[in-house]
Amino acid sequence: MDNGDPLEPETKEESDTVSARQSSDETLYCEAEAPMAVEKEKPARESSETDLEIEDTEKFFTTRQRELYLEACRLVGVVPVSYFIRNMEESYVNLNHHGLGPRGTKAIAIALVSNTTVLTLELADNCITEEGILSLVEMLQENYYLQEMNISDNDLGLEGARILSEFLQNNTSSLFTLQLSGNNFKEEAAELFCQALSTNYRIKSLDLSHNQFSDKAGEYLGQMLALNVGLQSLDLSWNHLYIQGVVALCSGLRANVSLKKLDLSMNSFGNEGAAALGEVLRLNNSLAYLDLSSNNINNEGLSKISKGLELNESLKVLKLYLNPLSMDGAVLLILSIKRNPKSKMEDIDISNVLVSEQFVKILDGVCAVHPQLDVMYKAVQGLSNKKNLFTWTSPVKLIQSYADQHKISVLDFFRSLNPSGETTMPVGEFRKAMIQQNKVPINRYQVRELIKKLGEKTDMVDFRTHSSSPRLQNPAGLQAGP
Repeated sequence: MDNGDPLEPETKEESDTVSARQSSDETLYCEAEAPMAVEKEKPARESSETDLEIEDTEKFFTTRQRELYLEACRLVGVVPVSYFIRNMEESYVNLNHHGLGPRGTKAIAIALVSNTTVLTLELADNCITEEGILSLVEMLQENYYLQEMNISDNDLGLEGARILSEFLQNNTSSLFTLQLSGNNFKEEAAELFCQALSTNYRIKSLDLSHNQFSDKAGEYLGQMLALNVGLQSLDLSWNHLYIQGVVALCSGLRANVSLKKLDLSMNSFGNEGAAALGEVLRLNNSLAYLDLSSNNINNEGLSKISKGLELNESLKVLKLYLNPLSMDGAVLLILSIKRNPKSKMEDIDISNVLVSEQFVKILDGVCAVHPQLDVMYKAVQGLSNKKNLFTWTSPVKLIQSYADQHKISVLDFFRSLNPSGETTMPVGEFRKAMIQQNKVPINRYQVRELIKKLGEKTDMVDFRTHSSSPRLQNPAGLQAGP
């Protein structure tokens, strides 16, 4: 080899080492400027064109990760990131806001080619540009361990979208979560992504929020959703889909069988878009989470959504926060749940809507049919005070008192609620079990507080925090589960 190995051991004479490094550095820069780093006709692992490939495989895998990264930094001319050096053997690496630039990103990518420990990589807000994206794509063609990557807020634009879409079309990596928020993607970028995802189903979670997708992008996304059977979570919040974009999106969503989570908040599609989504809810039985916050939906649009909910058998979470709704619309919404005996709804967020005692009585009747349901609303002042009277007793104290009287641990009490006897339980099932049990008198407001303490953010409650003691260490409140 004329130029020498980029990772030449330092046991050779200093003059030879310096010469090898200078030659390798020139090679890295030269190849990084090439428009296509990998020949399409060759499988990714057989290509010899990538500047991330190390020719001597044995040396590549025996060189320690730290030394490899430091060598890469010397080759591309950047200062090593101390955080990465300390955490490169961890499963989670957060390099957001580190000012890496394209060369710093290349050094990280070189070090990760053979890395087998990093599963999640955060690279948001690093000005990585198209050159940095090329380095990451080349790394992913060799790394079969990285599963989640965040490259949001890097202003990648159309060229970055083109590089990523070409990678996605031939994706053989283990990557299944990709965050691309805030990258100035427009209609053309949406078309590229949708072409790639219409045939490649490896990506399970995709974040395209805070971009500039409009009507035409909604059409492309709808076409993709009609074909894709792998994507499970899609975030399109803070775009400009408006009415036509969401209506087009819904055309494909009606036929989709895999998507479980969809965020359409902050898209200003109003009642017409809500009507299209109501039709989706009537036909689609895969969506479990739908965020429609701040979309200028009033009672008219909510009535269309409610019609769909009367037949829906999959949706568990519906967020309608910051829409101009009144109590009349809220009543229509919860009555649609009551009329659907197969509804799985667990959480509804209308927390900007003022309600009355009449609404609460109606909700009590709905919860009697669907005890797993919790509705977040903004109560009128008098009702809020009354609710506080009901909930002043800590639910933890009530449970601890019952456990003491029956000489059992609090953990045993919680596990008795779970038919499987496990120490973890889905939030909806736990709420239903707590409301239906007759051992400890507790209302749904107290159950809500209890869920917050036991791990609401993970969609699971976890009792294991207290498994080491038969009594709670802090009777005033529970620690959040891991």
